[in-house]
Amino acid sequence: MQLTPAPEAPGSPTVRHLLLLSIPALVIGAASALVLWLVDLLAEQLHVVLWEALPGVFGADAATPWWILVVLTATGAAVGLVVQFAPGHAGADSATTELDAPPMPLLVVPSLLVAVVLSLAGGVSLGPENPIIAINTALAVALLARLSKAVPQQLVVLLASAATIGALFGTPVAAALVLTGTVAAVKAGGALWDKLFLPLAAAGAGAITMHLLGGSSISFTVTPMGEVEPVFLLTGLLVAAVSALAGILAAWALPPVHRAFHSLRHPLLFTTLGGLVLGLLGMIGGPMTLFKGLEQTGELIEHPERYGAGQLALFAGIKIVALVIAAAAGFRGGRIFPAVFIGVAIGLLGYALIPGLPLSLAIACGALGIVLAATKDGWIAIFVGVALVGDPLVLPLLCVIVLPVWLLVTKAPELVVHPSERPGVVTPPAAS
Repeated sequence: MQLTPAPEAPGSPTVRHLLLLSIPALVIGAASALVLWLVDLLAEQLHVVLWEALPGVFGADAATPWWILVVLTATGAAVGLVVQFAPGHAGADSATTELDAPPMPLLVVPSLLVAVVLSLAGGVSLGPENPIIAINTALAVALLARLSKAVPQQLVVLLASAATIGALFGTPVAAALVLTGTVAAVKAGGALWDKLFLPLAAAGAGAITMHLLGGSSISFTVTPMGEVEPVFLLTGLLVAAVSALAGILAAWALPPVHRAFHSLRHPLLFTTLGGLVLGLLGMIGGPMTLFKGLEQTGELIEHPERYGAGQLALFAGIKIVALVIAAAAGFRGGRIFPAVFIGVAIGLLGYALIPGLPLSLAIACGALGIVLAATKDGWIAIFVGVALVGDPLVLPLLCVIVLPVWLLVTKAPELVVHPSERPGVVTPPAAS
């Protein structure tokens, strides 16, 4: 044990430096959460129109198959129009971007905002994470560049990303886990917590602001696991491995499906076609397989007795295909939230088929497997698994189960389309 304080590394930030920069960090955190909340609010208002008000006018409801087909196809056409003709073309193709994408020009923000609101409200199987991080990063960089030169652009990007992740998941822990590898690689002096100080401040402000605004959460109430038994390692690993294989299958399918859609070259054509295919899938799977999946995940977790093994397998299968189609067909959105729904459905399927498997462990392992395959990040996969069920007893089991699952996914393809795997599209690049 070290009783005397260690000397600061060269270039280590001073307390005054951290305190001064914490002011823009907190502002970025609160503002990023506000943007996310406003996007959710706009999407919810449009959702009410599309799925509650309009269906009754035509003698239908939200579960009517033909209405699902019409709305998804129309959503595809609307997003296609934005991507092809709006200034900025709604930014980069979401299938080709990660959470830590470079900041985009401010011109792109309005069209990307419209595209993501349409996708969220229209029932597309993508989450808001990639577009919202891109929007918040662009706004933060543009505004701070005009107000002050004291905060480097690289730090602004990091703070906006951390803030948005904290707001999305309702806790700064998620941002800390996602960004630990990023900040650890920074060669600047100081301890890891010196480098995490400002991102955590932004993420904390984002999470708290989102809670104050009444934002949604990924935490649900699940019966605690109780006594830990050695067999849980094997049964939990089985569920996590099946879920990871589903994620690997989606990652393997995404590039060729992406090439097939983009071979049509015009976003209006391939995104409308994507909406049509999503509508057909929605007719088969029903409303449970639509949207980003957070509310539907909660429905599965809170009422597992309502769904048999066959239904759960159908939900998971339809959602995997819908996720690949939505990502490949030019819609703007992230892949984590629908992946969580798939993982939870697989976890509940394991709970239904494997005697003695605790409900909380089944759900956590199902989420862990596919999130690990989708993100290639063990920390965020463990976090999502524990956060979903709110049962700390699953944590040590997940920390062991993640190891063999990592061996399964580490050399598998990523759930993203790399530049060499995508064909050309006639739309020009976003203005710079």
